[in-house]
Amino acid sequence: MHVDMSIAELYKYTGKSPLPADFDQYWDRALQELKQQSLDYQLVESDFKSQIADCYHLYFTGIGGAKVHAKYVRPKENLSTGQGVVMFHGYTVDSGDWLDKIAYAAEGITVIALDCRGQGGLSTDTVAVNGPTIKGHIIRGLHDDNPDQLYYRHVYLDTVQASWILMNMEHIDQGRIGAYGQSQGGALAVACASLEPRIKQLYAVHPFLADFKRAWEMDVNNSAYEELSYYFRAVDPTHQTADQVFNRLGYIDIQNLSPRIKADVQWVTGLRDHICPPSTQFAAYNKITANKEMTFYPEHGHEFLPRHGDQALQWFKQL
Repeated sequence: MHVDMSIAELYKYTGKSPLPADFDQYWDRALQELKQQSLDYQLVESDFKSQIADCYHLYFTGIGGAKVHAKYVRPKENLSTGQGVVMFHGYTVDSGDWLDKIAYAAEGITVIALDCRGQGGLSTDTVAVNGPTIKGHIIRGLHDDNPDQLYYRHVYLDTVQASWILMNMEHIDQGRIGAYGQSQGGALAVACASLEPRIKQLYAVHPFLADFKRAWEMDVNNSAYEELSYYFRAVDPTHQTADQVFNRLGYIDIQNLSPRIKADVQWVTGLRDHICPPSTQFAAYNKITANKEMTFYPEHGHEFLPRHGDQALQWFKQL
């Protein structure tokens, strides 16, 4: 039934990766830096046309001067309810097709779907870092002297900036914003809701970027965390700096961010997930003090989880 811990053990598990001593100061400082960024954005009309929504490419300038792209789908004026959802995609790909965003627009919900910088979409990655970047983005900036250079610090701040842009649109009700994503996108939705407490709903599907030390101790080379193995093999093959490495990763570990969440939470996971093992996810889920609910797919791994997309849209509509 499971490839990790039993369900009873999962609900008791609180993680192995450390919490940096200055974690709160790190993110408070990051948010103060983000407040200096403009919320101005550029809209470029898409060639995708719809009778129920206007579809645009939205660009804004993120931390470090990066040109960040998102798909922006706004319901026609007669359909708009003032509600909004920020969406986030899986590792290495992009914000996806317009089609699923149109489904939200049909229900009056405005969508901003972010492209992560330097991955499969149109966002740029401008930050120069020391050390290796091969095989993934977890380790991007890990070897730098300054923890502010971690790749995911910038991406997490992009998620918040995207939510601020959405909240400040004239037709949007700031009290009716949700966050949604799967895998890496699930982690980004968690980060967004953690760093922006005005997010009211969080729907996270088998999130990535949690409890790095636990992930490394498991079958790391066959998981989404394999780049940790490449990092140690290349930089520190005898693990002389392992404690420092995992402490540094603690800044971007969603289990350390999740206690900040104020939103209502729906969390979905497959018990046969080898890519983002359930225990890593529960390290974050168990630290959430807000209203939350877990849904299991006992026969599924890190894959498409049937019916969850329909359920997510229906749940968002309740706000």
